[in-house]
Amino acid sequence: MQFKEVIGHQNIKEKLINTTKENRVSHAQLFLGPEGSGKLALAIAYAQYISCENKQGNDSCGVCPACLKYQKIVHPDLHFVYPVATSKSIKKDPISDDYISQWRETIIENPYINQNKWYEIIDIENKQGIISKNESYEILKKLNLKTFESEYKIMIIWLPETMNAFAANKLLKLIEEPPAKTLFLLVSENSEQILPTILSRTQLLKIPKIDGKSMHTALCDRFGLSPDKANDIVLFSNGNYFEAQNLINSSEEDNYNFNQFVFFMRLAYQRKIIEIINWIDEIARIGREKQKNFLIYALRLIRENFMLNINKKEIVYLTQEEFNFSEKFSQFINKENTNQIYEAINQAYSDIGMNAYNKIVFLDLALKIIKLLKK
Repeated sequence: MQFKEVIGHQNIKEKLINTTKENRVSHAQLFLGPEGSGKLALAIAYAQYISCENKQGNDSCGVCPACLKYQKIVHPDLHFVYPVATSKSIKKDPISDDYISQWRETIIENPYINQNKWYEIIDIENKQGIISKNESYEILKKLNLKTFESEYKIMIIWLPETMNAFAANKLLKLIEEPPAKTLFLLVSENSEQILPTILSRTQLLKIPKIDGKSMHTALCDRFGLSPDKANDIVLFSNGNYFEAQNLINSSEEDNYNFNQFVFFMRLAYQRKIIEIINWIDEIARIGREKQKNFLIYALRLIRENFMLNINKKEIVYLTQEEFNFSEKFSQFINKENTNQIYEAINQAYSDIGMNAYNKIVFLDLALKIIKLLKK
């Protein structure tokens, strides 16, 4: 991947290029930013630039042997680590290399991928991916090898916050005493879950959300959107290119979440406990990642309905189907209950993420919503 393929972030690109030109590449760097900001794409483009055999003034050449291998994610001195779990095809002690084929295909197609989509691709939607103890041994094994073709071995660790304690401590030792000519590029969304001792030993590079102008240009050029349609996507995606892609493609999951939200809210308003229990049985079967996606969707619709309630239609972004429902439903989402509903859904999201028993989580949420909708 070349820098020119990364959306926006011109100042950051120049900063990264200058570290190479001035021979001050830090051996451990943390690319920290929100989902869809392009931090993984930047890390890969940076690694390619470092390894490029014919560097240009503002980008890798794109045609040398190293660049061609980077484009296929097969360069022998480029290594990736990312969260995984057991699946139908991988039954025991999985490591990143067990899913390397899927990873290459995924990153070539879309380096703006998010965690949930990755879990869907490798079919572990009902589990939380981790970077495990076994992975730490693989990291050590790879980095103790000599470089094959480039000056540096480069290890890109995607979502280091998913490391378990053993792997995190192993990484800390490697960062403290790195093998010769080794670079660590950590790509994170939540630095609070990374060991403080690791954070203190990495050079932090904050990646903000993609700016509106760059996002607008990319959407028009890559998807052929009209300027007005691109404006809507820019506003609604809030600097998140992965979300922008989802909005353009409008998946079946969006329709499912909408239908489930409407059904759930109607049952809660009518206080139909038996029907709610039946609904919980259904939602419990869809897998934790899809449950989390549903809760994220619910948070968005609550926010939009509150904006409608307080007559802020100019900053409401809903599909026509969502708007038709919300015109009436928004009267029940008001200043008296919005914060509490938000807190209840956020708590459910957190509990699902911590592997709480999903039926209890959704029952607790339903009982809270029943009470709050009457405020």
